Amino acid sequence: MHALWVWAHPHASSLNGRLQEVGRNALEAAGWTVDEIDLYREGFNPLLVERGEADVRRHQERLRAADLLVVQFPLWWYSVPAILKGWIDRVFESGFAFDVPDPETGKPLKYGKGGLVGKRALTVVTAGDRAATLGPRGISGHIEDVLWPLLHGTFWYTGMDPLRPHLITDADTVDPQVMARIEGDLSVRLEGVMTEPRIAYRPMIEEHYDHTIKLHDSVAPGKDGLSAHLEG
Repeated sequence: MHALWVWAHPHASSLNGRLQEVGRNALEAAGWTVDEIDLYREGFNPLLVERGEADVRRHQERLRAADLLVVQFPLWWYSVPAILKGWIDRVFESGFAFDVPDPETGKPLKYGKGGLVGKRALTVVTAGDRAATLGPRGISGHIEDVLWPLLHGTFWYTGMDPLRPHLITDADTVDPQVMARIEGDLSVRLEGVMTEPRIAYRPMIEEHYDHTIKLHDSVAPGKDGLSAHLEG
């Protein structure tokens, strides 16, 4: 199995730098091959200017080769760092990740289908907030809702299987004992990364959605908002 690990943090000696090292080692110990894109050290240009640029083509080929995409970042203003957003904007191009036509209907494949179908996507996220703050009743919102544009609107939209975010909270101050637990938790998570269930987003099929891509009234009755788009 082959993983592409993309991470974005300005300081290589940070907690994020250590997590990337731990994650890579854990995957390689399990027999994976791992390709790493360190956006800051690479000096990746996040500005979308035109299509067909050479660096984008290289990154697309590296993504195409992966069974697993790991995207690692600190949670800044409840989103990804700008350099990572730029990587997504440039690499997830029309015709590569989305706007891929269904061979039978000619319509674009999306939400469970698309150019990146067959791949799994895991986010590894650090946050200064407490765990409860990013939990189901926390003031910051549940982490899966906070990252909805990435998990559902990017990964699921392009056909990947999004996995539950691997969230490290209280990340501003981490003592050695806590760090050992964080490293162990990440290593264990990666051991089962290809067998754990994906987030149960609904596929865009007639059984769930009408012609306006709105849920049928009979689907998840009484539910509104993001949770209505989860099966079960």
